[in-house]
Amino acid sequence: MALRNPPGALPAALRRDPRFTEALARRDISTVFALAHTEGEISFNKISEACGIRAERVSQIARGNADVTSLPVLERIADGLRIPGADLGLAARPWEAVDPVTPLQDQGDGDDQMKRRDVMRGALAAGLAGTGLAALTSTRTDIDAALAADHTHPDLGYWESTAERYGYGYHGQAPADVLANLQDDLEEMKPLLFQAQTDKSRSQLCHVTGQMAGMLAIVLHDLGNHREAHRWFATAGRAAQQSGDQLLHAWVLGREAMVPLNYGAPAAAAKLADQARHLAGETPSAAAALAAAVASRAYAIGGDRDKALGAVTDVERLADRLSSQQHADTWFGYPMQKHQVHMSQALTHLGDTRRAYEAQAAALELSRAPSLMTRALIAIDQASCLAHDGDREGAVHVATRAYDGLPASYRNGLTQTRALALYQALPDDTPGRDDLAELLNAA
Repeated sequence: MALRNPPGALPAALRRDPRFTEALARRDISTVFALAHTEGEISFNKISEACGIRAERVSQIARGNADVTSLPVLERIADGLRIPGADLGLAARPWEAVDPVTPLQDQGDGDDQMKRRDVMRGALAAGLAGTGLAALTSTRTDIDAALAADHTHPDLGYWESTAERYGYGYHGQAPADVLANLQDDLEEMKPLLFQAQTDKSRSQLCHVTGQMAGMLAIVLHDLGNHREAHRWFATAGRAAQQSGDQLLHAWVLGREAMVPLNYGAPAAAAKLADQARHLAGETPSAAAALAAAVASRAYAIGGDRDKALGAVTDVERLADRLSSQQHADTWFGYPMQKHQVHMSQALTHLGDTRRAYEAQAAALELSRAPSLMTRALIAIDQASCLAHDGDREGAVHVATRAYDGLPASYRNGLTQTRALALYQALPDDTPGRDDLAELLNAA
């Protein structure tokens, strides 16, 4: 007897469809489900059964009204629809090592098996009662028990949701408060890393650890502690490697590149960003877009105009091809607001002030009200453009107003570094320059 395909197994023609393969590479599950339903003629109920996702949610995902970001859910989808792990940027799935047409080994005497099957067919033909129902129930409960034997740690779901919650950023909270909360949660989660687990559970745990360690490093960077930020990014990178998720590893490297980028080492930033670009590959993804954006800024600051313009072209191409899920406004996504912030910096340093002003206006329009740090950084970019265009007094006024408008807890780290760089670039006789100096000294 050959192994049967799962309920949601995909038709071969659909697997070859370029739209489908491109959606897989982008982890665009909305398109995957929509094509499986319309082109593969697989019902939402069958997709639900195969992937362990409620049929209602499958329908919402297919319509683009819900996203899939959790690694365990992506793994269930890969297993349920028999999608090779590499197609979704995952590790090889356990079933990939099994020949789908390999006969199952016989258990016991073949004649006895045939007799038992005949008896069961007769019992089931008589109706779902008595012997037939008992046999079905026994089979179902045995399968349920086998499926439950994954030994997934019961706390993993909690930590995955915790990482997702942190991914939405500061939301008006002081960076120091977010740092303390992340540290507390990582300390609480740490004992899980020392417990014996299945390979799948270990991969999930490493994925969450990589996310949370990476976010903690981001906060350290924003607070100006770049040495400790590098250490935490290294930890996040190790966790990402162990999780088997190359896009997470690319995200970590892209984020780490922003540390030397913002603290005076553009060549080191470009090197890290290019490593991230290599890991992310050519397929559009949030990590690939981030890496190209950081590279564009690093090369612009370092004076390599040709490479900077090439990276600007790359990131604009990638940004146009991202799915709504990849554009999510989180630390793991690449929303258009972040894109415009990156372009503001790159174009400012390239001296293309017209396009830089456009990017700044778009970034401010897309920024959420509590985005205190982002708005201040955009204003400082605008001030740099004004200075480049000869309006030095206007530049000081814009930068001073932006920096003075920040709460005390936001006047250190990155905002202070950017404001100080502008101050140092202005001539000593610039009107209002001393006022900006007083603010910087008081921080």
